[in-house]
Amino acid sequence: MSGPSLPRLSSGSRSHQVARALRSAITNGDLSPGDRLLETNLSAQLGTSNGPVREALRQLEAEGWVVSAPYRGSIVADVSQEEIEEVLVPVRVMIERFAFRKALPLLEERDLVTLRGLVAEMRAAADANDADRLADADLQFHELVIERSGHNHCLQLWRVIQPRVRAYFRRDAPAHKNHYAIADQHESLLTALTAGDELALLDAVDAHIHLHLDADGSAAAT
Repeated sequence: MSGPSLPRLSSGSRSHQVARALRSAITNGDLSPGDRLLETNLSAQLGTSNGPVREALRQLEAEGWVVSAPYRGSIVADVSQEEIEEVLVPVRVMIERFAFRKALPLLEERDLVTLRGLVAEMRAAADANDADRLADADLQFHELVIERSGHNHCLQLWRVIQPRVRAYFRRDAPAHKNHYAIADQHESLLTALTAGDELALLDAVDAHIHLHLDADGSAAAT
């Protein structure tokens, strides 16, 4: 790795702070697919020890940002558009149509309050132009509904693909300037959940997941 501009962290920084710094470097182009990620170089640039860097690289590999290659160590992964279109999106549609339908009669008022709060958090993140914060609130919205479905296998499958969902969201977020649209999309989902109309909800889930699959295949909705 040639040495991108990375922010120095405090000596007590935890691995999630290192992971956040590396995610940002990947999404803003400072780190490109195929770049090597050497623990010693990264720890020197970030001003932290090797331990948090090692843990962060393991976390990012689980999320799909990094891959381990023979004789090369960790390198920045290329997020495959083919995987997004032909694997992640169909799997997400299957999981969320089932889970949202099952959760619909089980959601309580406190759940709806939490979901409204997450939509508000998305708007606050859009105000701050904070894509990481936006992704956090977005994924929490989906996970809450899936969890309320009461189907543990469904929740487990969601948690397997969730890091990849986050990866392609963060990869494409800079190209989509209107972050407020993401809050609007979740407002539509919340309206359908509140109304209790199953058919309208399933249509909203389909539209939401496919919304940003455009003619050239780019995907950004979560």
